[in-house]
Amino acid sequence: MSAAGFSETIKKIFTFKRTFFLILLIGIILRFYFLDLKLFHHDEAIHSWFSYELLLKGSWVYDPSYHGPFLYYVTAGMFALFGDSDLVARLLPALFGTLLIPLVYCIYRLGYLDQKQTLVAALFIAISPDMVYFSRFLRHDIFMLFFTLLLLVAVLYYFERGQLRFAIIAAIATAGALSCKEEMPVILLIFASFFIFSIWRGRMHLPSRWKTDLLISTFIVVAIMSVLYSAFGAHIETLVGNNFLINSTGWYQAIDHWIAMHNEQRLGGPWFFYIPLLLLYELPIFILAIIGILQFLLSGLDFTSFYKRIKNVILNRTFALSTKDLTEISIRQLNAQTQIHSKSDEFFRLCIWWMLLSMAFYGYVQEKVPWLLIHQLLPIIFVAVYKLNWQKVVFALVGMIFLAVITWHVAFIPIDINEPIVQVQNSEDLRQVMTVIDHANHVTLASKNYWPLPWYYRGDRWNKITFYADKQDEKTLTDTHPDVIILYDADSYDSLDGYTKNTYKLDYWFSFYDNQNRLLDYYIHRDGKMGSMNLDVFTKNSI
Repeated sequence: MSAAGFSETIKKIFTFKRTFFLILLIGIILRFYFLDLKLFHHDEAIHSWFSYELLLKGSWVYDPSYHGPFLYYVTAGMFALFGDSDLVARLLPALFGTLLIPLVYCIYRLGYLDQKQTLVAALFIAISPDMVYFSRFLRHDIFMLFFTLLLLVAVLYYFERGQLRFAIIAAIATAGALSCKEEMPVILLIFASFFIFSIWRGRMHLPSRWKTDLLISTFIVVAIMSVLYSAFGAHIETLVGNNFLINSTGWYQAIDHWIAMHNEQRLGGPWFFYIPLLLLYELPIFILAIIGILQFLLSGLDFTSFYKRIKNVILNRTFALSTKDLTEISIRQLNAQTQIHSKSDEFFRLCIWWMLLSMAFYGYVQEKVPWLLIHQLLPIIFVAVYKLNWQKVVFALVGMIFLAVITWHVAFIPIDINEPIVQVQNSEDLRQVMTVIDHANHVTLASKNYWPLPWYYRGDRWNKITFYADKQDEKTLTDTHPDVIILYDADSYDSLDGYTKNTYKLDYWFSFYDNQNRLLDYYIHRDGKMGSMNLDVFTKNSI
């Protein structure tokens, strides 16, 4: 078979739709394969515990420290259907992370992306280390990200087709996102500012009945959020408080809490905090996004055409270039620039606006955590596929190898990894601790650091554990002759009479201070010292 014949055969086999389906299948495998490979993260254990308590007791009260109600209700529902386990808790995050990929296809169907852009954007989402890692992770962010993209798709369809059903979908997506996390109003402002400006400039046009549709959509948003945040009416004070809207335990405390966290800088960092993470995990995507922005800024300047016109004028007029010639060239150039502003350009203008403002917002907020990167990464991915020529496609395909290797490393290696993406991940050492607990009849736990043990010993399994919130004197610890005594190593004893001591990591994190003088070496080898909190486990000598 000739090279041309082979190429045609490949094209017939790997059609656009088949290739997109293959990418979707890759995304599904990476998100659902061995979901309980690693122990829960500290936050995952808390979220699962609250969901488990909601299932058992049927009550939930909004606390801005733990974000909105959506995660807890849907996770409790999964527990009711399939039982409570790590695997079941992570099923919906994996599903919502997967559903980002079909939404890219919806954007393509509207004509905002061509086939190459659609395939590359979908593949980036499918194998991105951050997208995969946090789709296998029970936090609110992947739910909010899905609702954010669903909102954008619904709004674009509404502008295109002017049908109420798309306004309703947009309203449901808005309510869902607002029921996830407190920063969603900022994302809404980013979108609203762009669409208002586009309408004002005449680039987009509202349907004739938009006021009625807006009223209906607003009612839907308020209704859904009222039901969820009030726990289906059980805690109406979340909505109205003691003095109607003033001092309510809902929106007022949310603002008050997160402003306090920002001022406290509990998890603070520099404005460029997320850029090293992008370079660490999403390097090819970030590079292509920078190129995409430059291409967009220069897209209205048809340099080749301008050069040819100048050359023709010079050659035909024997170097006699008049003011009239220059004016004619300028007018033609402006007309060419106006024609370039296509439907696709408007979408990428939106994505650049979304990218820059979301990066500015999260860079400013002094609550720097790795999962917030995905809210910046999604628009970055779209910007990265702007004007895909063959050179960018080749670079993207080569970059996929980098992304795939990093994804495998952070998501599918069942050991403690020295990576900033893990934040405060519970250590695999805890499996040994839990083996010791499982073989004991009576355990004394005296530590202020003890999660995720309440999740893993929920229900009757907690009956064997005597719990103290901090260190106790030796007599209190040993008086009942427990088989195992567990203490926080920073507040422990060198020894306890009759017990053998072993120290295990409770959780761990990437330590910048231990690696700051070897960052290039760390980037290549991903090794070095990790920070950790540890547990001292005292086991009775007789067992």
